[in-house]
Amino acid sequence: MSNRVTDEQVATLSACIFQGRKIEAIKLYRGMTGLGLKEAKDAVEELEKSLRASSPDKFTAAPQGKGCLGIIVVGFACTGLLTYWLA
Repeated sequence: MSNRVTDEQVATLSACIFQGRKIEAIKLYRGMTGLGLKEAKDAVEELEKSLRASSPDKFTAAPQGKGCLGIIVVGFACTGLLTYWLA
């Protein structure tokens, strides 16, 4: 497989990135080029960086945050309510 991607393939990858589907873009890039995970991830992140600089208005999804603080807070609240209700 070639490490080069066509303009059509770049358009497909760009569409995924614009929609916030970076993992899908990495998988597609790996399939297109035969590169390993790290190389594909680096290439897609570089593409994302250039797209954010040139077309920031085309991004439909905000970058995802990491963590699950909301789930933890809800879990504690439910546990507190359950404890109160059973007491």
